[in-house]
Amino acid sequence: MTMIAIGGAVGTGLFLGSGFAISFAGPGVLISYAIGALIALLLMGALAEMTVAHPVSGSFGAYAEHYIGPLAGFVVRYAYWSAYVLAVGTEVAAIAVYMKFWFPHVPGLYWIIGFSAALIVVNAMSVRAYGTIEYLFSSLKIAAIVAFIVLGAWFVWRAPAGSGVGFANYTSHGGLLPRGWWGVWVGTIVSLFSYLGVETIAVAAAEAQDPQRAVTRAFRATVLRLVLFYLLTLALMLAIVPWTQAGGNESPFVKVMAATGVPYAAGAINFIVLVAALSAMNSQLYITTRMMFSLSRAGYAPATFGRLTRHGVPTAALSLSTIGIAVAAVLNALWPQAAFTLMMSIAMFGAMFTWFMIFVTQIFFRVRQSREGGAPLAFRMCPDGQFKLLHLWAAKFPQAGRADYASDSSVTASLAAASRRR
Repeated sequence: MTMIAIGGAVGTGLFLGSGFAISFAGPGVLISYAIGALIALLLMGALAEMTVAHPVSGSFGAYAEHYIGPLAGFVVRYAYWSAYVLAVGTEVAAIAVYMKFWFPHVPGLYWIIGFSAALIVVNAMSVRAYGTIEYLFSSLKIAAIVAFIVLGAWFVWRAPAGSGVGFANYTSHGGLLPRGWWGVWVGTIVSLFSYLGVETIAVAAAEAQDPQRAVTRAFRATVLRLVLFYLLTLALMLAIVPWTQAGGNESPFVKVMAATGVPYAAGAINFIVLVAALSAMNSQLYITTRMMFSLSRAGYAPATFGRLTRHGVPTAALSLSTIGIAVAAVLNALWPQAAFTLMMSIAMFGAMFTWFMIFVTQIFFRVRQSREGGAPLAFRMCPDGQFKLLHLWAAKFPQAGRADYASDSSVTASLAAASRRR
């Protein structure tokens, strides 16, 4: 269960999205990702609390329906499906960025079409084919992060004085917070896309034989490992390459490996981040297909999307779930330099709405538990944590709409525009 959550969360958000977060927050991105980790911690705690008390298939969509009302359940289910559909498009847009490392003159649209077709075929074959491919992808992805941490730590440790490598990079290029707390907050919003996927722990836990034990163990292990992966990699990255060079439209991991001077390291890490994007895309395409299938079977979508082939694959639901790929292809054809940032922005706000509704659902859950009484909760998150978070969300989120820094980054413009629309 821990690997389900980690595998879902570790992907393009870290390997490419972190570069955009760095361009906003500078070294303060460490604070951004720490805040993002805290929000993810509270989210998993809220889900764990409800899952242990009420383990049902359908997870947080079912909780919203049960504790708030049918409309809330309907909206949460479709918001989550839409966010993941767009996340699929985000991953394939990132793939087009990665392929430019080797083929800078080939239009990204070709890569989007080619890789999308391959993964659609994999998902249309059988669940076994999906599982085999995803296992290989996830194993390589986790191994690469561990290798990056080890190699990065060795490089920082062995770097001679005056080489420009070291923790002095945190303050030598405009200070720890070169763009102030606004940059840190926008970096936090970007970081939330990196943590998208941790909520799948509730989906798996609801079907565990012992939900209380499974959730408690997975909750602690997931938080620890995600914080380790994200904060350690970012800390080493900023020590090796100044933040002014790490952020941008290329994976910061590739830039760091190029800076180490290790032969073929940049190409190797670019291959790894490509695999990570394929892994995330493969997983998200599978999830969105099954989500639409379950929506159809529950009466929330046309019956066509609930039909299976003789191999047990809902091909109609799969076809509908490729909408995000089509959107990514159109954006890449029109604005190739901004396609990834636009897709990430749209998917991110859909995911944030879903997370927001999970916290609201927990409030309704707590109110009902208090009113109806009964046995004490077997798992309880810190008191009133969700109230404080919702207050922060409401008070600070609109500030992301400011365009103070729109002049020097295309992702700033897209995020600010998305924030103003919200």
